[in-house]
Amino acid sequence: MNKLNLLLLSLSLGMVATTASAGIVTLYDQDFENPNGFVNGFGSGYDDLSQQQVNDLYGGQQGLTFAQANTVETAFLTGTEAFNTGYKDPSVTGGNYAIGMLSSVNNDLLGMSFGFSLGTNDFFNLGIDVSSLGLSGGSGAPFSDGSAPEFKFTLYSDKGLDGLGSGSILGQYFLTGTASALNTLDWTRGLFSFDASGDNDGNVTLQIDLLSGGYAVLDNILITSSDTPTVSVPEPSTIALLGLGLLGLGFARRKKVLG
Repeated sequence: MNKLNLLLLSLSLGMVATTASAGIVTLYDQDFENPNGFVNGFGSGYDDLSQQQVNDLYGGQQGLTFAQANTVETAFLTGTEAFNTGYKDPSVTGGNYAIGMLSSVNNDLLGMSFGFSLGTNDFFNLGIDVSSLGLSGGSGAPFSDGSAPEFKFTLYSDKGLDGLGSGSILGQYFLTGTASALNTLDWTRGLFSFDASGDNDGNVTLQIDLLSGGYAVLDNILITSSDTPTVSVPEPSTIALLGLGLLGLGFARRKKVLG
């Protein structure tokens, strides 16, 4: 084994030990592959979308409730409705369904409310995949404007649940994806640790807002709590990327298998 491999191995073992000692607890793990009663094109004019409320399709799964502003919807990625073939997904990350949002026309917002006790864990950790998306079918409906999607994630210390976020802001992060071809999904993974030590009643809401890109989707949400931050954002070096990949003992997200 050469020196570089020995270095990478020692770094990876160190990262694993740090992660394992962080007291990581999985709070929510959602790939959106099991919507309750999905209906293609419901009210949207687009066969590859449903405008049913996110909470109607996914609320109650793993005890989580959603709230939304405007037309946050569920996209059917693999059916023949989109471009007659379905969307191309070279990394096989998106699976069959993802959540779509607008950055213009409407200010779409998605709220995810959690009621739990952090106990000794002060950090609320988020893993999420995002991609631009160009819609097919219909007329006059929103579509990707050709720019890269930028998402904003805000964690609120709520006084209650089932909203878009209220109370004090515990933390905020931004994630910018890539501008892909209209019929192609090009996923960007975001990993963030929010310091939730300022929350004192066990209720928090994660608000998701698409700031630019026209239209984009999100998928593969993993929420954990831990007593130390599980990620550093951003660290673009090769060693840092290796470390992020090795969060698999408690934080990595499996790729979905198309059904």
